[in-house]
Amino acid sequence: MTTPVGRRAVLASACGIACAAALSGCAGYGPGRPRAVPPPPPGTPLAAVADVPVGGGVILADRDTVVTQPVEGEFRAFSATCTHEGCLVATVTDTINCTCHGSTYAVADGSVVAGPAPSPLAERAVMVTDGTVVSA
Repeated sequence: MTTPVGRRAVLASACGIACAAALSGCAGYGPGRPRAVPPPPPGTPLAAVADVPVGGGVILADRDTVVTQPVEGEFRAFSATCTHEGCLVATVTDTINCTCHGSTYAVADGSVVAGPAPSPLAERAVMVTDGTVVSA
């Protein structure tokens, strides 16, 4: 024997489902969402010069920093947070790559190579001291 379902129960269920769907859209997707990671303070060691490939770079997730070496002996650093949805960039090849939505950035200056990122990665000042790239 089944129990009839009233209109109020149906409406309440429909509202609950609609609210859950609406709120899930606020969650963002992937591992993204902006993180409150401050830039490293001046003098913080970031990477050994030998660990940063020429024409590429390394991602320091715990410091929200990407260190690149566009040409031999020139080191640059940028925020590792994609400017599109706040995901952590995932790889560095000849570009800095965010795999959440396909944005890519130039290793030389952090400018957007391909969107949907709306703006370049924030640059961070660095210098080389005793074979180590450090924040400046």
